[in-house]
Amino acid sequence: MNSSWLSELTTWLSLHSDWVALALFCTALVESLALAGILVPGVALLFSLSVIAAQIDMPLASALIWAGMGAIAGDAVSFAIGRFFEGRLDSVWPLSRYPGLISKGERFFRQHGGKSVIIGRFVGPVRPIIPMIAGALMMPWRRFLSFNIASAIGWAPVYILPGFLVGSALASEIQPPAHVYLVTGISLATLTVIYLIIVRFQLGLGDDGRPYQWLQRRMAQYETTHRFWRLYSNERPAQDGEFPLASLMLAVGCLALFILWAQLTTMTDLIEPFDQLAMQWFRDLRHPFFDAPVIAATLLGDPPVLISGAALACLTLAFRGHYAAAIHILLAAFAATVLVSALKSGLGIARPGLVANPPASGAFPSGHTTGITLFVTLLASFVAAEARNHKRWKTYILLSLPLIPVALSRLYLGVHWFSDIVGGLLLGLAITGATRASFSRFDRVPLAPDTLSLLAALAWVIFCGGYLWLMWPEAIQHYSTAS
Repeated sequence: MNSSWLSELTTWLSLHSDWVALALFCTALVESLALAGILVPGVALLFSLSVIAAQIDMPLASALIWAGMGAIAGDAVSFAIGRFFEGRLDSVWPLSRYPGLISKGERFFRQHGGKSVIIGRFVGPVRPIIPMIAGALMMPWRRFLSFNIASAIGWAPVYILPGFLVGSALASEIQPPAHVYLVTGISLATLTVIYLIIVRFQLGLGDDGRPYQWLQRRMAQYETTHRFWRLYSNERPAQDGEFPLASLMLAVGCLALFILWAQLTTMTDLIEPFDQLAMQWFRDLRHPFFDAPVIAATLLGDPPVLISGAALACLTLAFRGHYAAAIHILLAAFAATVLVSALKSGLGIARPGLVANPPASGAFPSGHTTGITLFVTLLASFVAAEARNHKRWKTYILLSLPLIPVALSRLYLGVHWFSDIVGGLLLGLAITGATRASFSRFDRVPLAPDTLSLLAALAWVIFCGGYLWLMWPEAIQHYSTAS
């Protein structure tokens, strides 16, 4: 019966395409509405509507916007309901029929605070009630809206892109290679497994988290998996054999996302509107006042700067006896260099022709973005490993900030597309995750900074200053706008 009405609805919408945008909005709204999301097959409806949207040539941006606005509106209504029934949620019908769900939602919100609005957008058991709980517990409106909008921006692509891709494939006359479906299927399956492991268990990847402990028990049941678990566990006594689950999930998840993104970029036209929109926006933004700091940022992402930093780090660690750490940094730099060069050469995507002398290599992925992402996130991972678990996120945020100006400089200067930047970011994160996961089995003693480390850092800063001074005249010419 359920499949019958769903089929009839999608058939009707296929014949009345003017209603698809409204249908996306309403479905996303109801799917996000308190309790209604449990009763309405929102995921199936959104998938079907996304397929129809692609087949009627609706722009992907429009589909994402309509669905995102519906999700924001649904959570906002749920929040208002919670605020109205403050203190009486478990006594009002139909909420009174779900006392266990209400209690679970309250515990979840008290445990995670404001970020529960973002997590709750994706976590099935508490998804339909977290905004309502936030309202009932008097979360400020402005704070809720910021989390609500941020989560909807991430939610819309997750729910819309799969159906949109299917619809585009059905409507397109282009026949992609047979292996595309296998690779896409494996990537989607990998991301699904990561979703089940991480999101369903409330993102607890540390040794005190539920998914970590659950996975540890399962791995211990078999000799082979238990040996693998012990092999890659940290050997520091203070960390009690912590397995690098977070690093492993980062590597596998970002690699799967990179593969999907690369196929979207090279085999479809779905990303092209975003590329053109971003390029036009930065072209209009360009002004001589901004050129100097932006060129400085892009020079700091040049291969000589990053390679020199990696070389100094390797030499410093090796001199201090941390040979495994030095080798892993060297291998990470080598992997990034080889992969970026091979992908640029193999894919051969043309760069935007907006500067006087653009680089001769291919556009995808952005080598500057890959390099700076690997550089700062790997540095952050080594620094954060010496901090307490609950303070590590501050280290990651602070040390990852330099990648933003370098990545944006490539867009501003017109030498890369938006898709190149995203691809470089995902590839850099995948290499970082793999490097940290591999290094975990050799991580036996703290890597505390000393005088030699400070001298190496000072030498690198001096090198960066000299490089900027030497390359500045040439960079001004290369990155000037094409006439």
